[in-house]
Amino acid sequence: MRKRRVWSIQSELLSKAKESALAAVKVFNDPLIKFKSESFIVLMIIGWTYLLHSYCKKNRIEYRYHELRNNRKRYDKTKRGAYKYWELERCLNDDNCPIDKIAKSNLRFLIGLRHEIEHQMTLNLDDYLSGRYQACILNFNHYLKVLFGREHALDNYLNFSLQFIEFSEEQILGGKPDAEIPINLKNYIVDFDTKLTSDEFNSPQFSYRLLFSRKLANRPGQADKVVEFVDPKSDLAQTIDKEYWIKKEVEKIKYRPGSVVKAVKDAGFSKFRMTEHTEIWQSENAKVEGKGYGAVVEGTWYWYANWIDRCLELCGQNPTKYK
Repeated sequence: MRKRRVWSIQSELLSKAKESALAAVKVFNDPLIKFKSESFIVLMIIGWTYLLHSYCKKNRIEYRYHELRNNRKRYDKTKRGAYKYWELERCLNDDNCPIDKIAKSNLRFLIGLRHEIEHQMTLNLDDYLSGRYQACILNFNHYLKVLFGREHALDNYLNFSLQFIEFSEEQILGGKPDAEIPINLKNYIVDFDTKLTSDEFNSPQFSYRLLFSRKLANRPGQADKVVEFVDPKSDLAQTIDKEYWIKKEVEKIKYRPGSVVKAVKDAGFSKFRMTEHTEIWQSENAKVEGKGYGAVVEGTWYWYANWIDRCLELCGQNPTKYK
């Protein structure tokens, strides 16, 4: 009887976890809802919490707060007498947690973001952090299958969202989605990201990013995908106007050393000067061909934006030296 009850609780927790995740996706994809990021984060944190509670129940891991007194467990309870179960962050910190390091970083980022947005309205997080939301739901689906079996996967529900919107060139090539983001959120994002390694930051488990390129096909209509890029000079592009996104080749933005130093200083590392910059790029062999941190143009070296990100990462690893 007890074994059956444990299975019933574990099954119910898993069901609620999946329902919460699907609700998060549904809310985020609803064109009539403006409160997307806030709703998605709260629902996904609940979903992940139930998922890990279900895992603990399945594997007989105690996930209620308690302390040992005379070799007996004394459980912490609320004012109403209910058990206090682990919150998501406590689940992630447990030695038995089955989630990998990068997926944990994604969740810890969202937990911290939730704490920030509890106290201040946001306007532009939906697009700005959508890659991290996408990674969160894909990680969730992955662990559903790994921990509980493929029959629990949400694959059938995680399809493209159809939206009634016309895409401008600025949206495709990149506008300025952070323009209205409060400074406390910008600082939180920079502080969190600089503590990650380059591999962690660039992992699709932390933020799921896609780069679209031109589809090579023999004729129009050969593929039936939602998004298709065509040559803006082609006859097809001239006749169908708004039915396709048009991709143009964009040159990478290049930065002189002084601009790199200023960007890092503006991020809060006031002790980062030209001397420190030179020390870092020399120790990293950053100008070696193939690393992709910059390029020589007419005899002068220019840095790419990913080198600024690398400098921020390295400064974040040694804040006492650079702040």
